[in-house]
Amino acid sequence: MASTLSQLKLGWLHGLRAKLLRRYEHKPLVSCLAGLYGCRWRRYERSFTQPGECCCNKLLAVCLLSEGQKLYLHWSHKIGIFVSLTFSIVATAVLSDLWSKEWKTLLLSFQITAPYLHVGGVLLMTALAWPIALHFFRMNSRVKRALILGVYLSILSALYLVPLGLYSPCIKEDGTLGPAPALIGHRGAPMLAPENTLMSFEKAVEAGSEGLETDVTISLDGVPFLMHDQTLRRTTNILEVFPNRTNHPAAMFTWSELESLNAGAWFLSHDPFGTVGSLGADDRLRAEKQSVCSLHDFLQLAAQKTKLVIFDLYRPPRGHPYRDTWIQRTLEVIQNESSILSSQVRETVRGGRCEEAQSEVLWLPSDLRALVQEMDPELQQTSGSRLPLEELQSNNIVKLNLHYSSMSAQLVSEYAAVNISINLYVISQPWLFSLAWCCGVQSVTTNAPQLLKSMKSPLLLMSPEEYNLMWILTDGASLVLILIIFFFHWWRERGLAFCSGGKITADNGTYSKFKTELSDIWSVSSTNSQAEKTPSLATVSEH
Repeated sequence: MASTLSQLKLGWLHGLRAKLLRRYEHKPLVSCLAGLYGCRWRRYERSFTQPGECCCNKLLAVCLLSEGQKLYLHWSHKIGIFVSLTFSIVATAVLSDLWSKEWKTLLLSFQITAPYLHVGGVLLMTALAWPIALHFFRMNSRVKRALILGVYLSILSALYLVPLGLYSPCIKEDGTLGPAPALIGHRGAPMLAPENTLMSFEKAVEAGSEGLETDVTISLDGVPFLMHDQTLRRTTNILEVFPNRTNHPAAMFTWSELESLNAGAWFLSHDPFGTVGSLGADDRLRAEKQSVCSLHDFLQLAAQKTKLVIFDLYRPPRGHPYRDTWIQRTLEVIQNESSILSSQVRETVRGGRCEEAQSEVLWLPSDLRALVQEMDPELQQTSGSRLPLEELQSNNIVKLNLHYSSMSAQLVSEYAAVNISINLYVISQPWLFSLAWCCGVQSVTTNAPQLLKSMKSPLLLMSPEEYNLMWILTDGASLVLILIIFFFHWWRERGLAFCSGGKITADNGTYSKFKTELSDIWSVSSTNSQAEKTPSLATVSEH
């Protein structure tokens, strides 16, 4: 009985060894790859590459080559590759010009995702160890073997050591994270209501915004009102009310004409952020009835809710009666026609944070800065550009309002050292808000205050100790797996090379092993269905 168990165990071990040494053909996978690569959709005939050939330099066919297949590139694929390559080059050039700022966004994303990109790179190189080890032990040329192994190990070593020079603002010591940036509703809450309407600003207040950002221009009869675009086509029904004046500047309409326009129906029909479906019936009805908002009504709301105010002030076009007195007229509304006190007003270029429970107006334009300061010395100035510290201090500027692409922890720290705070615009993605939070930014202008307000901490925040542990575990596990993969391929190829002549009995037949210089040949009878179920390995002898 013991002898029988021993024989069964030995037979099972021999069968397992035979399976490990067998070179599987993976016919369905190979046929699919060959069809996609070379339009060879008929029954695929296996044809091995010659021993010693370096297959790793053909990147486009790495999957087929890892299966030892010849490459058959169909003429249609050649044309397709050429067209695709040409299109990609042209498209990249055009997009690089149109979206130049977006490349900076990509670089910013690397700052917060860097630890995880390192892990992904290590995992990728670990997965590549299998085909590289396979070809390494099948090559006869020592030069090629040294080259492929040297390149692989160089890249792998660089990835292992990347964390030594890696920087991410969200890798912080416990207790060093500052408060979340204050939220400034960009034209209100444009995902929940039509932009630059009273409903939009009320929604921003409900969502927890500390401030409200808007755009101000002046009507033909001197009433400052809220409008971002130069014309009224996008956000009003001017095509229906004044069809012959759709291209006229918004500032060239009287206030009574502006009041007759609908400024909310477009939001429901265009659904700019894809959020209309989340609105209730009451909100839909209310949004549909919104009108153009005056600066006076906007400031009254801000004063009532004790919210910070930021606005862009647009100069009227030539021929406008307030072309040269636009700033004075806007100051009159702030000082004399609204309940916001002069001491609560800040003049700025989009920036700032509400530090007290009071209303504050952050005035955007830098034009005629000296005149504005002379008219009201209590106004605090803000700049929209990164000027030298000496110039900022000489102009009494206490805040900067910058595009988020300028974000860096070093920049924030440098200006904070001289009591200059920073507001970034427009940040609506949680990961970008997390990065601003980790960098210590004081406030951000956002389209999504309702989303960012719910964040309790930055995404992907970790301590240096946690990252070091992740780094060591990732690199250690990768190294062990790679060593196991190379050892397996070495053992497998050595077994195929030196066990020639010995036969191993497996479950489905008898296999003879032979040297790696000769290819495995499977003889499959196309007329005998039984032979298809039980493949046999032809014995190859050396002459």
